[in-house]
Amino acid sequence: MFQNQGSFLRKVAFLGSKHQNPPFHSDPLKVIVQFHDDAKVKQRCAKRKIFEDDKESASPTKKRRELEFPSLKDESAFYIPDHNRKRKASYLEQPLNKRFRGNPAEEDNPKLRFEAKYVELHPLGEGGCGSVFAGYRRSDHLDVAIKHVPNKYQYCKHVDEEGRELSGEVAVMLKLRSGTSHSAGSRAPIALLDWYVLPHELILVLERPMPAVDLQTYVEECRHWFGEKEAKMILKQLVKAAISLQDKKIFHRDIKVENILIDMSSGAPQVRLIDFGVSCFTETHSEYTTFYGTEIHAPPEWWYEHTYSARPTTVWQLGIVLFECLHNKNFNSTKLMEKKLQLRQNLSKDCKDFMKQCFIQNPRRRPSLEQILLHPWLK
Repeated sequence: MFQNQGSFLRKVAFLGSKHQNPPFHSDPLKVIVQFHDDAKVKQRCAKRKIFEDDKESASPTKKRRELEFPSLKDESAFYIPDHNRKRKASYLEQPLNKRFRGNPAEEDNPKLRFEAKYVELHPLGEGGCGSVFAGYRRSDHLDVAIKHVPNKYQYCKHVDEEGRELSGEVAVMLKLRSGTSHSAGSRAPIALLDWYVLPHELILVLERPMPAVDLQTYVEECRHWFGEKEAKMILKQLVKAAISLQDKKIFHRDIKVENILIDMSSGAPQVRLIDFGVSCFTETHSEYTTFYGTEIHAPPEWWYEHTYSARPTTVWQLGIVLFECLHNKNFNSTKLMEKKLQLRQNLSKDCKDFMKQCFIQNPRRRPSLEQILLHPWLK
């Protein structure tokens, strides 16, 4: 159906004419602007303190006995010297997934911890930002997607409440996972299960609904019967998912058919959003002067003024999704602006009006997500 636009992982960054602002804004998590030398000093101090503690510790034989931990099921069985009660209390307060599990090599090596917990299988897709593989969790054979992101494609860093440094993608997905909202669109984003920071890359372990295909493949496979009714069911879910992200002050930045999964595990098509690699935290009136996403989908305000904001851009992208679902061609923003793209004449009046509303070139006149949810075509 569509020409190859590259993998759904591919992101294109285009510099604005004025200033480059980082792609993540106004997050309750603190954005790291620079690394301070005192972090290295603290690290050296920490190493020296550990060395001093070791000099006063027991004999090598006793050390080996202390490393032979019994099962995690019986916390009282852990042998921790009485002279270090503070360390013992701190240890038992940690969540189970952060406690020492009896293998020093795995504890110090995130790659070994990943391989001990998950099995990586065949590739699902790859592009300029990394690659995604099928896999499963060893303990229960749960299907997962495993995403490898090289360090150079981690656009921003955040520090969470526990002082951990996180990539922007991880920070956004943790915010989504921690939400308590029960709105209709809150379950659309794919969940982050685990992440591992390696020297040269980040590994994300993601929920993988089965069976499921991306929206582009779904439309191609259902072309003989896919029409307005099916498109309406998908768009309504997608608008609700976008509103849920907006309520959490998250801007996906690259909603398109390749980044939407159709989950068939419940029998009826369910929309799931994937690939938050260029997503960011945002405020209502935040404007951006560096474009992250798919170039041919950039809204008119980017081409005219080299600025764009979350809400009107998301509405523009939803119009693109509907256009590509109902037309056998790729969407191109500049071609639409030049009036070289036409809507199908056999579409209903309400459907054509819905797309025209999404494609209003002036972002201040473009309707909000809440307004298009009330459009007659979605009722």
